[in-house]
Amino acid sequence: MMKTILWDFDGVILDSMPVRDWGFKEIFKDFKPKQVNALLNFHKANGGLSRYVKIRYFYEHILNESISEARVLDYAEAFSVLMKKELTNPENLILDSISFIKDNFRNYNFHIVSGSDQEELRFLCKALSIEHYFISIHGSPTPKKQLVKDLLDQYNYNKEKTCLIGDSINDFEASEVNGISFYGYNNEELKNLDRGYIKRFDGFDNF
Repeated sequence: MMKTILWDFDGVILDSMPVRDWGFKEIFKDFKPKQVNALLNFHKANGGLSRYVKIRYFYEHILNESISEARVLDYAEAFSVLMKKELTNPENLILDSISFIKDNFRNYNFHIVSGSDQEELRFLCKALSIEHYFISIHGSPTPKKQLVKDLLDQYNYNKEKTCLIGDSINDFEASEVNGISFYGYNNEELKNLDRGYIKRFDGFDNF
């Protein structure tokens, strides 16, 4: 019986991936489309990684150039400005998971652990009026694996009664390295990993 649920954000609570795709295209609009498309492929395959990692990847592995930390932060800030403007529409909330969260936040310990920028994440949760459903909300630049470890340590949660729900292989890896269960959601490629796959929360009672 699970007591603590750690939630990924993008693709699990908020249908934000198309907007984030657009955001990367926008901040890198001065580069060749082929190069930007290579980044988007990496972005889609690694949804749980932070934008800081993806920006460095774009420069170091696609452009084969070095990039300063200050330049990474500049790009990340430009990306965040776009996200704060575009992602506050409540129509982007995934109703299936949000309904479960609203109905059950008193029955579990809910936390958000996301690859999204932490300050932006908290801004969006407040703007979308969902922050009060979660004990805490955490994001990048701290890697998700570390966020999960820090939460387990801070709250002394029982690992056998804690799970992470996510839509990417990075979410699974963050749960596995910390010894907690994982449930895939909104990505059928995750169907055969760990505890199982949540097709819909409506009627799901395996916790």
